[in-house]
Amino acid sequence: MTPSTDRIEKQILLRAPQSRVWRALTDAGEFGAWFRVKLEGAFAVGQRIRGPITYPGYEHIVMEVEVERIEAERLFSFRWHPCAIDPTVDYSGEPSTLVEFRLEPAEGGTLLRLVESGFDQLPPHRREEAFRMNDGGWTQQMQNIERHVAS
Repeated sequence: MTPSTDRIEKQILLRAPQSRVWRALTDAGEFGAWFRVKLEGAFAVGQRIRGPITYPGYEHIVMEVEVERIEAERLFSFRWHPCAIDPTVDYSGEPSTLVEFRLEPAEGGTLLRLVESGFDQLPPHRREEAFRMNDGGWTQQMQNIERHVAS
């Protein structure tokens, strides 16, 4: 099977109830705690929310997402510009990728599935690096949410 260049897929079994994982994903303050971003406002369908990254070395970057879907304790999705880390570049004219978090009850906790798709639509000069950076970033973020919901 050939790996996709258009989508990143991750999953993790979290040893926490589905309601706890849902809160960690959809409460902007909790999301910010594990994702390392200080979001201003709340997640709401069709709305943008933004805030500075708090990860050391990236504090100069403002993350902005537009919430696409919220289906209670099952699906949370947003669009963003992946790897938008150069403050001198305006990424607003580029296509965005779609980030989807899906929750399912599982033996011993909650299965969290993450899919980020749409990389093939990015400008060719940014596509490979954005995919590589986000693939590694999501691996780290899955560990971060695992620690967060266990505490």
